[in-house]
Amino acid sequence: MTKNTLLSCLAAILCVAAGISVLPLRAGTPDEHSIIPRPASIHFTSGAFTHSDLSGRMRVDIVPDISHSGVPGSYILRITSDSVIVSAGDSSGAFYAMQTLRALRDPATGIVPCVEIEDAPRFQWRGFMQDVSRHFFSIEYLKRQIDAMARLKLNVLHLHLTDAAGWRVEIDRYPLLTSFAAWREGALWKDWWFGDRKYLPEGTSGAYGGYYTKEELRELVQYAAERYITIVPEIEMPSHSEEVLTAYPELSCTGEPYRHSDFCIGKEETFEFLENVLTEIMEIFPSQYIHIGGDEASKKAWAECPLCQARMKAEGLADVDELQSYMIRRIGSFLEAHGRTPVGWDEILQGGADSAAVVMAWRSVEEGERAASGGNRTVMTPGAYCYFDTYQDDPSTLPTAMGGYLPLSEVYSFEPVPSGLSPDEAAKIIGVQANLWCEYVPTEPHAELMIYPRLYALAEVAWSPASGRDYEDFRRRALALCAQMEAEGYNVFDLAREVGDRPAAQSPVEHLARGCKVIYNAPYNSTYAAGGDTALTDGLHGGWTYGDGRWQGFISRGRLDVTVDLGQVQDVRSVELDFMQVCGPEVFLPAEVVISASSDGNEFQELRRITREVVRDDRVTFVTGGWYTGGQSVSARYIRVQARSGSYGGWVFTDEIVVR
Repeated sequence: MTKNTLLSCLAAILCVAAGISVLPLRAGTPDEHSIIPRPASIHFTSGAFTHSDLSGRMRVDIVPDISHSGVPGSYILRITSDSVIVSAGDSSGAFYAMQTLRALRDPATGIVPCVEIEDAPRFQWRGFMQDVSRHFFSIEYLKRQIDAMARLKLNVLHLHLTDAAGWRVEIDRYPLLTSFAAWREGALWKDWWFGDRKYLPEGTSGAYGGYYTKEELRELVQYAAERYITIVPEIEMPSHSEEVLTAYPELSCTGEPYRHSDFCIGKEETFEFLENVLTEIMEIFPSQYIHIGGDEASKKAWAECPLCQARMKAEGLADVDELQSYMIRRIGSFLEAHGRTPVGWDEILQGGADSAAVVMAWRSVEEGERAASGGNRTVMTPGAYCYFDTYQDDPSTLPTAMGGYLPLSEVYSFEPVPSGLSPDEAAKIIGVQANLWCEYVPTEPHAELMIYPRLYALAEVAWSPASGRDYEDFRRRALALCAQMEAEGYNVFDLAREVGDRPAAQSPVEHLARGCKVIYNAPYNSTYAAGGDTALTDGLHGGWTYGDGRWQGFISRGRLDVTVDLGQVQDVRSVELDFMQVCGPEVFLPAEVVISASSDGNEFQELRRITREVVRDDRVTFVTGGWYTGGQSVSARYIRVQARSGSYGGWVFTDEIVVR
């Protein structure tokens, strides 16, 4: 086969893979392009490609030294009225050129404008993580998301295959993982999690779950590879392993089922199990990267386990953080000996991480900065920008989510490389990733609603140059892609009807207490300090989420107790404040609120006492409570507000004490 024939065949194959029609085209040029992610450079020329034999008039050249970014996937696309010429750094670059060509083609008219594009990805890791443990999704669903990822030039599908809610991958050596640990009592995660958390044998009436066979996964790996997407499997350790430790309780510290979430690090049997599982995982997934979890380990049992304590003494480990580090390093060395690279959540830095490991920074941008400055390759995936289990609009208009508020604009604003890193440290940031955790996402249509269009924004952050971002232009392009994907059967969020942030948060409020001193009789929690000591009188209401930097959180002794000093005695006619409830993260409305007033700060007159029964439900709830005179005033300098939690405990959040 000659070179020209080979490239012509490649062009035809790429056209099919990209979904590009070779139907007759009509002349014309769109005013603006709708390409997502935005190319590095794009210049429209006059005219349009009007020939029906697109693949016959296309030339694809592989030019290895074309890349300016050093990241695979670079290409140059030139479309004239008579030809389509692709110069790509490698075959992935040619594939991405086809995705761009697909986006250029007007779906209604078939027009492809004449254009010159030079493009290259910013980051090598452009990922999306799908949680299939909390709720099991079909292979067909995963293929649909792979198709969408390819369209967006994403190249890593991270599958969260194991967690307490269910083990989802066939392992021959340990059949109980799929005949027992893959099935549970309760189709909805929340019913199971807040219930008895029981597992059931496969085939039991009412058992919910499922798993992927090795054959299914190998076929999925191939399907993804054809679209230049690598599937990275995750096997959780040492924690989030309740399902394993109930099926095989001998791997826990006490050997009791339904008691532990952390593997026993003092037992050699633990490492035998993990290495055997990973060996079978590596036989299924050829990925260079294998994710080993590493997050949210309680480590409580280790402090009391004689075998763990003996391991710590034998290895000279100072604490349980170093014991986790021992496990991570040991498993990492096992993977490296098999030619693979370990990936873990940022907690693997606790106690010291292997410099060869890739760190996924999920808790904050600062954790990613710490990982990169310490020499670890880092994938930025902070919850504030990359967790798609949150609401993307007014919670009352959407299905139940974990909580929070992450609109499209916030995802688009994410800058993965902190400004404080040196050039060498910045080079350690190898990519970005969006994550869809599915505790509150039980169905495939719901999952797609959470993903799109937010994944469009993450794709542009991952691919396009940091300079030149324009949210309004991006939103225009996102609306166009939403319409296309909806027409193709995807369940896409209705961006055109987006409400935006909570109305109260959109403008400051003037009142008597604005800028006044607040005395904290009980402390706020430092994690949710908002504006610190001035947060409750800064004139700013909070938005849809307690994590937006405006809501202040109280959990100490389950109460809020503050006094506002108005500076002088004044006539006061009302005091009001907002509370919110999001049950998933244990944020509840207060069971009691007491509002009092004083002229001297010593003797307080109770103005109003509000009590309510706190009910756990799925809604995000906002309540404004307070005291109103109906026209009559009281003379006061000090306003005291007390609120206590109910039987569920948890957090109390408020945003502003408005005094009029």
